[in-house]
Amino acid sequence: IMQNGYVVILAIGMLLCVLTGNVDLGVGSVVALTGASAGIIMVDYKMNMWVAIFVALLIGLLVGMFAGFFIAYLGIPPFVVTLATMLMGRGLTYTLLKAQTKGPLPDNYIYLGAGFLPTIKVNVGGAPLDLVCIFVAIIASVALILSEIKSIATKKKYNFATNPTWQIVAKLAVMLVIIWFFFYKLARYNGLPFVLVIMVVLVALYSFITSKTVAGRQIYALGGNRKAANLSGIDTNKVFFWVYTNMGLLSAVAGIVLSARNASSTPKAGDGFEMDAIASCYIGGAAVAGGAGTILVAVVGAFIMGILNNGM
Repeated sequence: IMQNGYVVILAIGMLLCVLTGNVDLGVGSVVALTGASAGIIMVDYKMNMWVAIFVALLIGLLVGMFAGFFIAYLGIPPFVVTLATMLMGRGLTYTLLKAQTKGPLPDNYIYLGAGFLPTIKVNVGGAPLDLVCIFVAIIASVALILSEIKSIATKKKYNFATNPTWQIVAKLAVMLVIIWFFFYKLARYNGLPFVLVIMVVLVALYSFITSKTVAGRQIYALGGNRKAANLSGIDTNKVFFWVYTNMGLLSAVAGIVLSARNASSTPKAGDGFEMDAIASCYIGGAAVAGGAGTILVAVVGAFIMGILNNGM
């Protein structure tokens, strides 16, 4: 989780770009640029951590708006614009850091990428077990079961076909085993990583946006057929603009998490991250042509990429 949190964060933003039928090649450079900015503010200017985070997020937002403007309102292909932001971002990073590593960063900043939530340890079988992880596992299990019950009730309400009971029970059993194995391992280690909290919040927020809001449905409509979306009254330029602005902001979040994890800002940070993010979306099943894919499948793809990165 801690080594690959950045992949999940970038995959969430990249999925929105992929849904429009495009990608963002500049995310790795924005990760490096925002991490470098935060490091310089804290190390060279001795300023507060929150000032550094604010500036990093602002830079990511501005880069995203820059790309979004050229893509949405000047009609330049996203591949060309984001290739430019990739080269510009990397060049600015090397210039700001003078090709040197900036660090060490403050401990309270490092906590964002390498810290753990407070634990309640008890001895079980001669080894410590974190009760916070167990409590979260119980909540996740109950939420999963209630979600499945609600889904079945909704299908019955509209006379849709439902799966046989044994299939539903088998699916829930497999998912519950995965949840409890996951949280048991964390409970036996140091508890819940703080970066997991960031990931869960982002996954929940963007899952809601893409599935329950007008803005989210407009992205799917744009990716499915841009001409039809225009004719139905959707301002596709506005959709393009906010999708790439959002990608810049999430790249800044990933940059903060990565620099905190490394306890330093390096010129080579984020190198190749755009490929990890794009691959996560496609591995998860997002359509290359756009219009199909969900946040959860992108997260699954990101974890598969993370396991491959660790394994290799």
